[in-house]
Order: sequence, then C-alpha cells, then structure tokens
Amino acid sequence: MQMVRVICIVDDEEELVYNLKLELEALRPDWDVMGFSSGLLAIQEIMKGTVDLVLTDIAMPDMDGYELYWRVKDYDSTLPVIMMTGFGYDPNHVLVRAKVDGLQDILYKPFDIERLVDLIDQRLRPLEP
Repeated sequence: MQMVRVICIVDDEEELVYNLKLELEALRPDWDVMGFSSGLLAIQEIMKGTVDLVLTDIAMPDMDGYELYWRVKDYDSTLPVIMMTGFGYDPNHVLVRAKVDGLQDILYKPFDIERLVDLIDQRLRPLEP
C-alpha cells in the first residue's frame, strides 16, 4: 500500500504556490500538496504533525525562510526542509546561516520541476518503513 505523503509549500507568491501544487500532484498523485502564502499559517499546519516535507521560499513578509526553517527544526529536527529563492546572491546571508545550521537543499528559481520532484523523492526515501 502506497502511503500518502504531505508536502507543504510556503511562498508569498500565491500563483507560484498554486502552479507548483498542480505540477507536483500531477507528477506524484500519491502526494498531498498543501500551499501557504504565510509562514505563520504553515507552521500551524506543520505543528499538527501531518507534514512530511517543507518547501519554503526565503523572502516572505511575515516570516522569512530562515525563521521558518528554525521553527520547523525546533519542532521536529528530522523533518526535511528545502529552501527556494529567486536571489542568486543572498544579501542577508540567510542561506549561509541556514547551511551552517544544517540546511541541505537550496533551489534557485526558476528551477526544473523534475529536479524538485527528484529532490523531494530523495528526502522522503529515509521515511519509508
């Protein structure tokens, strides 16, 4: 029996969240993709314990990706987090700080959807029973 995996996308660009959700669910029908335009709303869902992986943007108005990353890791250090950014250079060194703190995966927008799916598959694999 295939387990449904819950992917949480967090990005203040609502159109991007919507399109990513459609693309991911089309490529992986066994994924339940939830989209949030706010880090605060996302963290409330994550703390329910139903999310298997978090895909977050870095620059968001209410909570940046680094703060969200820290809140996720504080809640569950094993929950995989992938950060995405439209910035080639990170003026606030968010990526540098997050990498020092254990962040493994960064995607630069625009990215190839197949690459994202492969990366999510890699991160979810250790969770398989």
